[in-house]
Amino acid sequence: MKKISIHDLMKWKQEGKKFATVTAYDASFAQLFEQQEVPVLLVGDSLGMVLQGKSDTLPVTTEEIAYHTRCVRAGSPNSLLMADMPFMSYATPEQACENAGKLMQAGANMVKIEGDAWIAETIRILAERAVPVCAHLGLTPQSVNIFGGFRIQGRDEAKAEQMVKDALTLEAAGAQIILLECVPASLAERITKACTVPVIGIGAGNVTDGQILVMHDMFGISANYMPKFSKNFLAETGDMREAVTKYIQDVEQGVFPAAEHTFN
Repeated sequence: MKKISIHDLMKWKQEGKKFATVTAYDASFAQLFEQQEVPVLLVGDSLGMVLQGKSDTLPVTTEEIAYHTRCVRAGSPNSLLMADMPFMSYATPEQACENAGKLMQAGANMVKIEGDAWIAETIRILAERAVPVCAHLGLTPQSVNIFGGFRIQGRDEAKAEQMVKDALTLEAAGAQIILLECVPASLAERITKACTVPVIGIGAGNVTDGQILVMHDMFGISANYMPKFSKNFLAETGDMREAVTKYIQDVEQGVFPAAEHTFN
């Protein structure tokens, strides 16, 4: 696989070509994903749940994300690699710069930050300092205690309209990717059309430019439950490599996510 950059994703958006993304946490799976030509990998703070067995992502530290980023980069030298900024690691722009620097030095090409318009200034400061940012909107798992659980976001018109405005604000601040989690497909479509940067969805229908899944969900080995927006591709194919290929193909063809994986 050739080296993937944000310019490739921008070109694909302009061409209407959808792309697949998956989480990765170690060198072996990262190598498998690169061999199957997954263009974008994410070292997610989801590792707190799928690797550490926690009930949410809040206990994950920057040092842990940096460790797994180094592992993933070793296995996949050519993917565009995003790394999550953990809970309270970007509470101030100064903290964001320090912790983002650690993740970029560990091998990330981009950091992902959860939040709406309040993080615009932090994104601007990071972008000015050569740190690309993916802005995560919708169901932001680090806000689980504010939301009162893992709940669909943007279902009423006022909140939907605000999310569209937030996406445009964060793009204007310098965000190079918008990630939408657990929002109605109609809202995801509005944001995808409004933004010039690529939009990646998870639980946002098949209308976004790209899709992302937690690898444990894609292989049907999540410890707790299978989210509505996920699919066990391993059960369908019986082989891990074929499962990854099937996921990529279904995303590119707009087959996944289907109606049963989508919130209205």
